[in-house]
Amino acid sequence: MLQAVASKIKSKIFDSEPKRIEINPDDYNIVKEGKAEILFPKKETVFYNPVQQFNRDLSVTCIKAWDNLYGPKSSGNGKKSKKAQNKRSIEEDEDIAKIRRLADGSKQEISTSKHAPYLKILEALSATGLRAIRYAHEIPNVKEIVANDLLPEAVDSIRRNAEYNKVENIVKPNIDDANVLMYRNKSTNTRYHVIDLDPYGTVTPFVDAALQTIEDDGLMLVTCTDLSVLAGNGYPEKCFALYGGVNMVSHEATHESALRLVLNLLSQSAAKYKKTIEPLLSLSIDFYVRVFIKVKTSPINVKNLQSNTMITYHCSQCGSYHNQHLGRIQERSGKNGKPFKKYLVAQGPPVDSKCKFCKGTYHLAGPMYAGALHNKEFLDEVLRINKVEHANMGDVYGTRKRIEGMVTLASKELADAPFYFSPNNISSILKLQVPPLKKVVAGLGSLGYNCSLSHAQPSSLKTDAPWEAIWYVMKECDDKEVNLEKMNPNTAGYKILSTFDQWMPEEEDGREPMFKKSDLSFKENEQSGAVEKLRKLKIVRYQENPTKNWGPKARPNSS
Repeated sequence: MLQAVASKIKSKIFDSEPKRIEINPDDYNIVKEGKAEILFPKKETVFYNPVQQFNRDLSVTCIKAWDNLYGPKSSGNGKKSKKAQNKRSIEEDEDIAKIRRLADGSKQEISTSKHAPYLKILEALSATGLRAIRYAHEIPNVKEIVANDLLPEAVDSIRRNAEYNKVENIVKPNIDDANVLMYRNKSTNTRYHVIDLDPYGTVTPFVDAALQTIEDDGLMLVTCTDLSVLAGNGYPEKCFALYGGVNMVSHEATHESALRLVLNLLSQSAAKYKKTIEPLLSLSIDFYVRVFIKVKTSPINVKNLQSNTMITYHCSQCGSYHNQHLGRIQERSGKNGKPFKKYLVAQGPPVDSKCKFCKGTYHLAGPMYAGALHNKEFLDEVLRINKVEHANMGDVYGTRKRIEGMVTLASKELADAPFYFSPNNISSILKLQVPPLKKVVAGLGSLGYNCSLSHAQPSSLKTDAPWEAIWYVMKECDDKEVNLEKMNPNTAGYKILSTFDQWMPEEEDGREPMFKKSDLSFKENEQSGAVEKLRKLKIVRYQENPTKNWGPKARPNSS
């Protein structure tokens, strides 16, 4: 068997790969990023975008964090590590590694210690190969990286850059349709610990194949750059066709709904194969969204998918929103006294046909993912690596400050409060002076509600408070009484303030109040203190423009 494996590997290395070519660096523009140096064609035939350095720096950090916490050799995954070793014996791994060393012209024997490289990574849409080469240079324990692209020019670039960076023993260029490659790997039971999907536009066509090719507890890194569809106002039909849901059209929280639509696509696709996803980190960044998910085979947890999916009613005038989960779970006791879960359909809707605050029309968004966007343990490890391991590496990680800023904000977000609101926007609706953010947080905190900032939009708040409390606090933030006679009766602000007593239950009317209005205070409290402490850190959330006209670039011209 060992000889057959050796013969197969030799054939792949020696027969399918061209001979080493002579490279003249003067014929190229050299782009240095991280520990990689890329020979970039002077004629742009391969896609490269310098602003995506943050994406790549963050990806390197997140793969390291995932490997430390959940990877094949991590202390928390002993059973999975043993299962992975059963698929391929240690002796076979050593034999393959020796053959690859010989193919690279090296006579050095590899170490047979337990720290031998083991990670297999697939970059399905590689372009120049920059990301794959950075992974090879910067991520420990990498055994093999398949850098795939459909364009011959791109694959030539990957091969050339792998040789120039002396990582051709790790980075394997491959020319193929990404889906064909992944489905072929599925048929041969070839799986990857990490799959990176960073397409031009939507990730939708590649999700199904990737979920079937990833190892259990593996890490998927997913980018979508089509925010005009995911977070725009003009293409609800296309958003539904691609992602199976509609975003929050014309709502300020549309960038979070974009994240939740992508996660819903991933969770629904995974469920077909008895798999679940766990979002480790989900970010709305510049002109794209980037999510990091852990994929696990777990038929019992697939049952939670219905209750972890929601639709959202959002008012087209005042922006208030209400979430409706599609399922619910009840804890019950059996005849033998043992508790069990009963999965039920949801009861709804949570709102009337018209908004009770402003009489506006509700629009529907979703279905979308309803759970937490981040994993606190994972975020803490990302921050540790960024602060400790990457601190003394010069300019290798040029976006460390931004990684610290965005991940810190993400780690402080409320996990069970989908979407956010902007006090600036609420003040504009009510025709009130914009209050300080800390005053709004202090008011909501005094009524017993939690608040946090959001990474997706500056000066916005996430809270578990009902909209009755939000309108009440915002109204009371302004010391001046609003003169309704000077307001247009057709505006949302007028309708909210003029009907205030109708939808705000009084404490003495016999009904159980949502909160006691008498508890309202704008003095500093635990909630406002935490938010202000975070704001004073001067967190970097946006990257400086690296070039003129930066942003989404056009597709490369291969002609």
